[in-house]
Amino acid sequence: MPDASSPGSHAKAGKPSIIRPLIFILFLAGALAAVRYFHLQDYVEKERLQRFIAGFGIWGPIIYLAVWTAAPPLFLPGLPITLAGGVLFGPFWGVVYTIFGATVGATLALLVARYLARDWVAARIAGTKLSTLDDKVASQGWKIVAFTRLIPIFPFFLLNYAFGLTRISLWSYTVTTFFAMMPATVAYVYFSSNILDLIQGKISRGLIIGAILVVIVSLIPVIYRKVKARRGESLEL
Repeated sequence: MPDASSPGSHAKAGKPSIIRPLIFILFLAGALAAVRYFHLQDYVEKERLQRFIAGFGIWGPIIYLAVWTAAPPLFLPGLPITLAGGVLFGPFWGVVYTIFGATVGATLALLVARYLARDWVAARIAGTKLSTLDDKVASQGWKIVAFTRLIPIFPFFLLNYAFGLTRISLWSYTVTTFFAMMPATVAYVYFSSNILDLIQGKISRGLIIGAILVVIVSLIPVIYRKVKARRGESLEL
């Protein structure tokens, strides 16, 4: 799933951190607190909310896809948008709309970097490990895209721009991004599609499964870091 790290974090891009899980927990806690404080439980019942969104017809998904398409180029945080997809559209369509929207947005960011803002992006990533990304892509191609999506050791939005300075083909980048982001997207959307149960005071089976999926996805970079450290290897690509 798309990372929620801020663009200003690229100075530490080589080190996996707990920033994304922490942001996820804080966002979730804040949303639950707001619902309880304003007594909104009755208004955010799952079926009622999804019927409300369905009432907008095709405009609901179109607006959601438009937001996701604009998010990566504008450095907007992706986690809240992803969670909203599960809440508003359910586990299946939430994943469909999120993965397509995030992929289109990531591709748009690459095109902006490649054809419109090349100098700005080059200055942005100067001095970071992302500045050598083109050499890695030249030797390993789509595998580097898959690796950086599955093991999010670099900020998602800055990474999209950085790939725009490489020789990766648009087709390879787009297809690999789509499939490599799928595990995290499924985990977070499935979890958020059941989060309203928690607001209603219920611990459903779907909520538990979703939480387990989120934990597994969040542990991937941690496990990777430990394996690399045990081998005495750096976290460089």
